[in-house]
Amino acid sequence: MTSIIPLSELRDRIDAIDQQILELVNRRAECAIEVARTKQAEGETGSFYRPDREAQVLRRIKELNPGPLGDDAAAHLFRELMSACLALEKPLEVAFLGPAGTFSQQATFKHFGHAVKDIPVPTIHEIFQSVETGHCQFGVVPVENSTEGVIAHTLDRFMDSPLQICGEVEIRVHQNLLGKMDTLVGISEVFSHQQSLAQCRQWLTANLPGVPCTAVSSNAEAARLASLDHSKAAIAGLTAAELYDLNVIEKHIEDEANNTTRFIVIGRVQPVSTGLDKTSILVSTGNQPGALHRILQPFAQYGISMTHIESRPSRQGLWEYVFFIDIEGHRADTDVAAALNSLENNVKMLKVLGSYPKAVI
Repeated sequence: MTSIIPLSELRDRIDAIDQQILELVNRRAECAIEVARTKQAEGETGSFYRPDREAQVLRRIKELNPGPLGDDAAAHLFRELMSACLALEKPLEVAFLGPAGTFSQQATFKHFGHAVKDIPVPTIHEIFQSVETGHCQFGVVPVENSTEGVIAHTLDRFMDSPLQICGEVEIRVHQNLLGKMDTLVGISEVFSHQQSLAQCRQWLTANLPGVPCTAVSSNAEAARLASLDHSKAAIAGLTAAELYDLNVIEKHIEDEANNTTRFIVIGRVQPVSTGLDKTSILVSTGNQPGALHRILQPFAQYGISMTHIESRPSRQGLWEYVFFIDIEGHRADTDVAAALNSLENNVKMLKVLGSYPKAVI
């Protein structure tokens, strides 16, 4: 029979372990400071943030983790540790689609940790502008949703932007009905972003038939509006409920249980290959027969897996389109480089938007 350890002894053990953890964390922070000094001495300028290096660290932590702590939980702890260490130099300035309380802010913290200086920006266009002008080092923008498809504004902005994609992050989107009321009775209007309204269409029809649904700039703005009127409700995340002191009337009202939004990180950093990467490209063919076949053929020839393809009007000619394509691998990888070189010789325009590590957590 296993003997029960006295609670006081267990607490003493925890206190001793906490002291050791604190000492090791600070030793790691000292190493991070030395890394920054070494990079400065070697002439490296700008941000010391390396998405490829951080992805490798997080993957290694998950591989080494013996439990009982889950792999993702362990990776999240180290994500915050790396964020805090990097901030000892200077916190990264990251623009996200504001205001505070949006899923974009949640994605920013998930990717960069909470030690960054997160800056809310009202539109996707202005996020790009903030990074292009150097006001922020990075930006986080939504690019596609598993149920509602691509975010057209994000794709279109890449047509004339010099920025690179240097990371990705996925957020499981749980929509909640929020308000000052406690029940569905008496709700006169529902606010939310148009994407969220679309994601909850069936639930709204079944549970609030005839109630007007109004699209606003963000879920956080919807929560703010609901906080001003006791007859109005909002669809938003739990963070917005806390921020605007709203009741959670109904949880998880999205029509698809696996509803996920993919965000990309934009900046001027070009990550090196990690072995588990994606490459995003923009291709223009002109309005010609067999154009799509010419795009796909080099990937088939070199065994490159294509994970996503999306067409958008080129805005340069009637019925001319550009294709946004995600493929497996890094542009520095031999097969990927060969495929891109072959593709470039057979299309009107090829723009590599970035090679970056696959999302880790």
